[in-house]
Amino acid sequence: MPDRTQDFGHYGARGARGSEAAARVLDSLASGIASPVTTRRGLAARLRYLTRSAAGHDAMRDAGLTVRPRTLKAWLAGTQRPNTANLAKIDAAYRALRRRNVARYLLARLNANGGTRVEIHPLDQSQVPIPRQRVLEYRRLNIRTWDAIVDAWSRGDMRALDDAWIDQIVNLGSQWGKYEYVTSVGFAA
Repeated sequence: MPDRTQDFGHYGARGARGSEAAARVLDSLASGIASPVTTRRGLAARLRYLTRSAAGHDAMRDAGLTVRPRTLKAWLAGTQRPNTANLAKIDAAYRALRRRNVARYLLARLNANGGTRVEIHPLDQSQVPIPRQRVLEYRRLNIRTWDAIVDAWSRGDMRALDDAWIDQIVNLGSQWGKYEYVTSVGFAA
């Protein structure tokens, strides 16, 4: 059985860790507000989402956003605008809270009916010298239990997410190491 890749891209291969690709898909499934935080509408929607619960205030504090209640009211009223650093913190707090709120729903959808089929597109070897290229093919895998993956994703713990992802792709068989890095991963819930 292969071990984890230590020196990815040494010969010119390109791709991302499978866990990062899965996190991008989960993020798109939990996208929520489409307007960017830099627009008036996007900012107002994020602030309403964050200020309607104690968990939202905790998420803002965790993101490093510490402002006075008067400033927060001015932002909500639209009479004052946050600076660029605070806009980034508002967006980070929104995404963290959204992940936590959507995780249970996504987990139920992904685990339903015996799991969800994942399409794994292999890494890009176009820049790798021909003698060093591996034979890679598009693979499909049915992940039956998403609990560890969704839990790590909702907490934003990329190391735990990577471990949970590897635990699942081991089911590809003895060649699973070829799919630790991928071009993309696809699944729908």
